[in-house]
Amino acid sequence: MAQQPVLKNRRTLLERAEKFISDVYFTDCNLRGRLYGDSCPLESLTSFSCSKRISFQEASKQNFTPHNLGDTFGPTWWTCWFKVTLQIPESWRGKEVHLLWECDGEAMVWRDEQPVQGLTKEGEKTSYILSDCLKDEDPHSLTLYIEVACNGLFGAGQGSMIAAPDPNRRFSLQKAELVVFNRDVQELLTDFEMLIDIVKELGKEDQRGYQALFTVNEMVNLCNPSDHSSFSKARSLAHKFFNQRNGESQHTAHAMGHCHIDTAWLWPYEETIRKCGRSWVTAIRLMEKNPDFIFTCSQAQQFQWVKNWYPQLYSQIQHYVKKGQFIPVGGSWVEMDGNLPSGESMVRQFLEGQHFFNREFEIICKEFWLPDTFGYSAQLPQIMLGCGISNFLTQKLNWNLVNTFPHNTFLWEGLDGSEVLTHFPPGDSYAMNGKIEDVSVIFPTHSMNAQFVARIFALLTKLTLALVCFFPQLVKTVKNNKDKGRTNHSAVLFGFGDGGGGPTQLMLDRLCRVRDTDGLPKVQASSPEKFFSQLRAESALLCTWTGELFLELHQGTYTTQAQIKQGNRQCEILLHDIEIASSLALCRDKTFQYPVEKLRELWRLLLLNQFHDVIPGSCIEMVVEDALNYYEEIRSGGAALLQDAFSVLGSKGKSAGVLNSLPWERHEVIQTPDVAGLPGLALVRVPSLGLSPVKDTQPVTLVLVTVEADGTVLMENGIIQTVINKNGTLASLYLIGANREAISDCGHGNQFIMFDDIPLYWDAWDTMDYHLQTRKPVLEVVQPVCVSSSSGLRGVVSFTLRISDKSTITQEIVMDAACPYLKFNTEVNWFESHKFLKVEFPVRVRSASATYEIQFGHLQRPTHRNTSWDWAKYEVWGHKWADLSEHNFGVALLNDCKYGYSVYKNTMTLSLLRAPKAPDANADMGTHRFTYALMPHAGSFQDAAVIQSAYNLNFPLRLVRCNPDIIPWSAFSISSPAVILETVKQAENRKGALVVRLYESHGSSVSATVCTTLPVKEAWLCDLLERHDGAQPVRIASEGISLNFKPFQIVTLLLIM
Repeated sequence: MAQQPVLKNRRTLLERAEKFISDVYFTDCNLRGRLYGDSCPLESLTSFSCSKRISFQEASKQNFTPHNLGDTFGPTWWTCWFKVTLQIPESWRGKEVHLLWECDGEAMVWRDEQPVQGLTKEGEKTSYILSDCLKDEDPHSLTLYIEVACNGLFGAGQGSMIAAPDPNRRFSLQKAELVVFNRDVQELLTDFEMLIDIVKELGKEDQRGYQALFTVNEMVNLCNPSDHSSFSKARSLAHKFFNQRNGESQHTAHAMGHCHIDTAWLWPYEETIRKCGRSWVTAIRLMEKNPDFIFTCSQAQQFQWVKNWYPQLYSQIQHYVKKGQFIPVGGSWVEMDGNLPSGESMVRQFLEGQHFFNREFEIICKEFWLPDTFGYSAQLPQIMLGCGISNFLTQKLNWNLVNTFPHNTFLWEGLDGSEVLTHFPPGDSYAMNGKIEDVSVIFPTHSMNAQFVARIFALLTKLTLALVCFFPQLVKTVKNNKDKGRTNHSAVLFGFGDGGGGPTQLMLDRLCRVRDTDGLPKVQASSPEKFFSQLRAESALLCTWTGELFLELHQGTYTTQAQIKQGNRQCEILLHDIEIASSLALCRDKTFQYPVEKLRELWRLLLLNQFHDVIPGSCIEMVVEDALNYYEEIRSGGAALLQDAFSVLGSKGKSAGVLNSLPWERHEVIQTPDVAGLPGLALVRVPSLGLSPVKDTQPVTLVLVTVEADGTVLMENGIIQTVINKNGTLASLYLIGANREAISDCGHGNQFIMFDDIPLYWDAWDTMDYHLQTRKPVLEVVQPVCVSSSSGLRGVVSFTLRISDKSTITQEIVMDAACPYLKFNTEVNWFESHKFLKVEFPVRVRSASATYEIQFGHLQRPTHRNTSWDWAKYEVWGHKWADLSEHNFGVALLNDCKYGYSVYKNTMTLSLLRAPKAPDANADMGTHRFTYALMPHAGSFQDAAVIQSAYNLNFPLRLVRCNPDIIPWSAFSISSPAVILETVKQAENRKGALVVRLYESHGSSVSATVCTTLPVKEAWLCDLLERHDGAQPVRIASEGISLNFKPFQIVTLLLIM
């Protein structure tokens, strides 16, 4: 009798197929229940626990005691080592044999004293293959060691993923046994999964979806789970479906294995080392079985860790790099934050990363790989190109809260006009899992609010997505592509990410099914080079995005963990000064040993802390402690290096001298010991990039401090005059030469403001726009303004405010002789919860845009909220200064360690402190000391030397012991104030040569002459990796080295001494 047709009841047929492979329903009679055959207990299972992460050699010598399934171990961050003795039954000959291991923690299998496999229940890796097909000659008796980290793939959050870790969490081993793995069942399950996903994703209106539905239904009819001989007929139906080919015009998805591992986040740095080991050894095992499998891997720091901790694994990685399967990408030391590091720090990220990859693997990365950072500076394109990188891959702007970014593939034009080819994978992820939806998405159909809610939960559910099939994510790649018609290629990055894990064999099997299947995009294993080459070949119609890539989310990261941000700024400045002092010492004394290795060590610590979850402050308390300890290492090690250089520069004298590390003359008040060794003040004049003895000069105008009858205090220095209210706010800040008042008549300057700061989910990351509606001025005065010092060179008034019963602010307002800005030395005792502290300056300036310093330049952002794009910038980032100017007058807000700003209409706001409770429950609690300054100016901020003043606030004049008869000298000076000499260092791998880096800071085309007193024989232009073109020397004339600059151009010189 002929088979009866069925109704087109899509729901029942689809659910029938789903139940047939379910791991919950009908497992006694469905296909999933036949995945494993016979099982066998272990011969023995023993364990020992320790609080430290120790080597295999040390662990194997410990005393192991019997362990039973279900026994708990821990607590969080400990390590439990298991010793597993097993005997494979002789009767399993010809079978595929696995060790099944299901455990709460992340595990590494060690065999023959080497790591061989990562095991993580959260990441589709719960078995270790002992034999693909057991033979007589195969070992049947084995002893394995399994190292289990007492944390999950995403740390150990208490109650939610991003909550502070539970320090007392216990872990357990639920399953440990030998099993026969039925590979034919797994292959058929994969066929079912892919077809079911196709049905779901293509929907009710798609003919191809119905073909998949009836195919999978017929496969259920043909397949008897108890009879393996029935599988071939079912598989042939699937094979027929998958092998119906596409046309030539179909979109191509370039599949690249990837394993995004946060260098620190919800786990400490040290655990990341093991995450790399577990993830990368698993990738190597996949390469052994899948010669077409390509795995991309970023962050030179992680390679260095693996080289140190797992040398044999590293040798295998080197082998597969040569084969073109294990591909280092990115070119940077870590995947750094894209906003907060200085320009020079960004250069050093690439310098260290590219040199490492070139030295270890003989490659220079051509693509910058930064998928998970919270925005991207407008200077990155120029920095990338200068470091040999012409392509950029990220996806984070797809997280935008307000506006949908209009492109997936485009040309990104930076601040100076440099362009890089940029791609955002349309699947909106750097951790796809081989699902159909990954390759099918191109135009979003949900509202932005719904999209944002989905993004919040996307990360939380990322792990479970991997358990489903690959089709949905493939469909995303096509549907979400916003550049249809302009390009027909997209990247698909697959593999568990953030906490590591990486690709699995199941993901590869899923991809293999749909390489060229009618109705789906074509899928090909690809490399970044191949993918970007294809994009570039089709780039004629691509659009251009000019300026920064601003992420409309995570704007709290400009402020969270203030001590980390302060440590970053201070250590950047310290390393800058060490390099300059050491370079000058080298030129004055050829026997001086430039501290190459120590400087590299300190730079790498700084670069490590610029990882995109550390410097933003979105990490657990353990990471914060590590980061602050690293800053202390830099400070202590750097202080010793400075003293070494100073001993040469000062000729080991005993008189006081001053080193100026900036490329202009400085005339400033400094604190210096008097003849009795007590602190005193001196107004000194120090030449550019040079040294001078301390010789007190007299100011044109002394600082006058007057207490008025109403309790206000007036201070003036001939340049500015200020009136300070009894509560510490500014009633007036007057620019004397311009006859202009800076403070608005509708408010007071230096007004501290508190806001409620409760985001939707991402606590340390986000400050939402609605926090602005909770504005509360800090009004309670504990100690009103009083004069602390009035010496003629410096006037100081101080006061104390109470924020709450837990927190206070104490501030010194400082006016120095000959100084164009008013300083605010601030101490905050901060013990709040979900509050945000800012300081406001309403000013008498009207402008539609404000200017903010960024790396090697500045940019404008709106001061209004005309459009949703303007509104989304309610909190923005900047570096040492922000400026609000109208024609011929403006006000600049300077700082020494802050990065969050807001300028709305005429109110300039600096963000000071936040108080989130996750993932660090104690974030920012404690005492903070920082300085900001207000500078009114005539003319443009460029002509008024705002840029130089911000440098002066940040870079101290450093005291040096020198001979009393030393003559002031300058090593470098620049003829144009538009050009900043940013860096002087010894050239990489070349003694007797210096690298000098300059940039145009005004946004102008300009010619400038670099004058030097150093014995320069040759000068060459070079790129940011210090590679010079031997055919293009720079002419050295008697007046110096003449250079032409375009707006915001970075120029690097190689000087041969």
